Formats: sequence, C-alpha cells, structure tokens
Amino acid sequence: MSSREIEIVVPPGKVRERLDLFLTHHIENATRSKIQQAIEGGFVTVDGKAVKPSYKISPDEVVRVIIPKPPAPDVVAENIPVEIVFEDEHLLVVNKPAGMVTHPAYGNYTGTLVNALLYHCNNNLSTLNDPTRPGIVHRLDKDTSGLIVIAKNDMVHAHLAKQFAHRTIERAYWAIVWGLFEKGKKSGVIDAALGRSKSDRKKITVSDNGKTAATEYEVLEQFEYLSLVKLKLRTGRTHQIRVHLHHIGHPVFGDPTYGGRRIAWGGTEKKKKEEVQQFLKIISRQALHAKTLGFLHPVTKETLHFDSNLPSDFQEILNLLRP
Repeated sequence: MSSREIEIVVPPGKVRERLDLFLTHHIENATRSKIQQAIEGGFVTVDGKAVKPSYKISPDEVVRVIIPKPPAPDVVAENIPVEIVFEDEHLLVVNKPAGMVTHPAYGNYTGTLVNALLYHCNNNLSTLNDPTRPGIVHRLDKDTSGLIVIAKNDMVHAHLAKQFAHRTIERAYWAIVWGLFEKGKKSGVIDAALGRSKSDRKKITVSDNGKTAATEYEVLEQFEYLSLVKLKLRTGRTHQIRVHLHHIGHPVFGDPTYGGRRIAWGGTEKKKKEEVQQFLKIISRQALHAKTLGFLHPVTKETLHFDSNLPSDFQEILNLLRP
C-alpha cells in the first residue's frame, strides 16, 4: 500500500481548535473517526511530535499527515450516455456535462467519464496513464462542462500529450464572472503562480512559491453587474481559470469554492439581490464551459476544430441578462 504526505501550516489568527476537527475540515473526503485513527496510529505529527486527537492546534504550527492510499479497485465499464462530438478509430471528442468526474479517484470510482468511455469504446482506450485514467489526455473539473479529447491508443495519446505540452492545442473557455471590467482592461493576461493552499488543501491559491501560470482573457459582453468572458490557457494548472479570475476580483459566477456564490454586486436594491439569488438557483456550479477545442489529428494530420453549445443552465442566465 502506497502513501502520500501532506503538510498544513496553521494560519495566523486561527482560533485554537482540536486537531481532529481541524484536519477533518482540511483533508478531502476525511471523516473525524478516520482522522482520530490516523492520529492514534502515529500518522500525524505537530511540529514533529506525536499528539492526541484532542490536542489544540495553534497558529504557525506545522501539521504533517501520512495518508495511506489503498489500491484502487478495477475500473469497470458502465452504460452511461455521453455526448460524442467526433469519433474515429483513433480518438474521440466528448462534450462532458457538469457534475461528471473525468476519471475515477478516491470517493469517485464509478459514474465517471472513464467508466462511460470504457463501455462506449469496448475497453479500447490508451494505457499510458495509470489504470484509473485510460484514454485521458487532459481533464476538466467535475463541475466544469465542455470539450475533452480522448485517445484510443498509446501512439495517439503520446502525440496529443506532446501538443498539450508544446501549447499548440487550441482551447477556449467561456465564463460568466462577477463585476465589470474597466475601460482598457477588457483583455489581457493574468500571470500569477499557483500552488496548493497551506491552510486548506482542497484549494489552490496564488503563491510566489507556486508553479508558473498564465491565462489570457477577453470580455465578450458586459451586463449590469456580470460579464461574459472568453479565456485561453497558456498553462494547465489545477483550478487555474477559477483562481486567476478570483485573484483579479472577478470570481466565476456560481463557483462555491472561489467566492462565486457570494453576492459581489455592490447595489442595495432588493430587486437586484432577488435576481442574483434566482440566477444562483439556476446554476449550482461555476459558470465555466470549455467551448472550443482544436488540434492536429495524430494520424490523418488534419487540423480539427470543434465548438460546442453552451449548457442549458449557462445559456439560461445569459438569456435572462440580455434585453
């Protein structure tokens, strides 16, 4: 059984709290009972010392946790409908719906796009990744919808991966974001390094010690307090678009992790607040869609370009915003 180690620095100003409760809130898919077992089993230290579950953490203390990783179960084919945009004997392009996890991982071993693709392709997918990610060249967050290319064999996978690495893949995302952009700032590049948050391991944050990340943006439409933005990735970091937009004060509308469900509109009119609340009921996720995908076919050498329709929740908000 393999394991991984995570380090959490207790943030400044943090109110003293039981260690087991603190870790339950900061480790994905953790339960308090599992955390207590880990602490009692010696898998958790605070500033290098073994402690009890009831230990009260203090600001700036360093908590290290060794998390054993149980072997993943075999990934099974499941008859789950998926929208196929293009397919030949070498690859396929899928329009992934919001709410579907791209590949199996801890807590999500069934119902993923990979489970659906194994059924659709009769298990004929590339094997360059680990066994839980057959065919997956790139991924989308669970609640981000849009286009994703899948490789059916290892040669095609390697060629597509090289295109991603060399940034010759054409990818464009559309997002509805909070706020209006100032004149002269309706296009540009967000250049800010990203790393895992030390206070909340489930989040990514802008960090001087993080990995280089850059996102191009262009405002397509502006409404009273929301904007429709087109985005292109120069790098492909986890949560990159969502974190970058939050960083410049324009969080993706509906994003529960990076400030997109807090009413950021500055007005006080009750009517407008009710309108925002209506929109948030329509979309229960971040309003982010991978709309365009283009690449060179590894076998035919044809340049392929695909454009997808916006999902219904995204489009409904735009319809309500437009006169």
